[in-house]
Amino acid sequence: MENTDGPAGPTPIEALLALMTRLRDRENGCPWDAVQTYATIAPYTIEEAYEVADAIARDDLAALEEELGDLLLQVVFHAEMAREAGAFDFHSVARGITEKMYRRHPHVFGDATKDGDLRPAWEAMKERERRDKVSAESRPTSALDGVALALPALMRARKLQERAARVGFDWPDMTSTLAKVDEELDELKDALGGDGGEAELVEEIGDLLFACANVARRLGIDPEEALRGCNDKFVRRFNHVENGLTKAGKAPKDSTLEEMDALWEEAKERERA
Repeated sequence: MENTDGPAGPTPIEALLALMTRLRDRENGCPWDAVQTYATIAPYTIEEAYEVADAIARDDLAALEEELGDLLLQVVFHAEMAREAGAFDFHSVARGITEKMYRRHPHVFGDATKDGDLRPAWEAMKERERRDKVSAESRPTSALDGVALALPALMRARKLQERAARVGFDWPDMTSTLAKVDEELDELKDALGGDGGEAELVEEIGDLLFACANVARRLGIDPEEALRGCNDKFVRRFNHVENGLTKAGKAPKDSTLEEMDALWEEAKERERA
């Protein structure tokens, strides 16, 4: 029987790749897209990743579908710029991650056992890959290799601390870890009364935040996630303050701290209840 369906059209990925090539065309494409670079697009890539996380936090699957598309576009954008430069393309990116996942899952695609905690083997394999990469670059290896500079600061702090702890550079117990927080807080207080200026205060606040991140790590808590939750709580409670003042015919700037603090405590009581 003759096939009357006609030739198959491009796959969604093929259509997306063709779209990006057209957008980047210097003569007939989009003037904005055509002049972008890795550096100018990177902030959008990070933003889209956070919007994916936000959709997941809100349990909004419709938004998640859209945000994953936006994030995929960022991958395609970077890959197209690399293709133009003759470095790599989207297909080599996809092939590379596929090969990596096969390599890192010997318990699925090889003979390794699936029993027990698989994380140590996973981390050991990643460490070997990092060493091989650094060796190929002919430079000294470090336990901290591969922790991205562009990570949010608290997330990067936790990852740096985890790497250092793997080679034994860690406080022996939680008591020592908490004592470091007290020490850094005391140093911040001293800096407030000293003449070191803003630079010293910035350094001491950084030290305090790093020590707090270490406490979170020792407790198995992601400090980035903890602070995100605190931010959400602050917004929720401050909105209660604003709403309470609005009902009283006032605005925050026209109110006293005592009035706002009373509404803040009311918000806390409602959450406890």
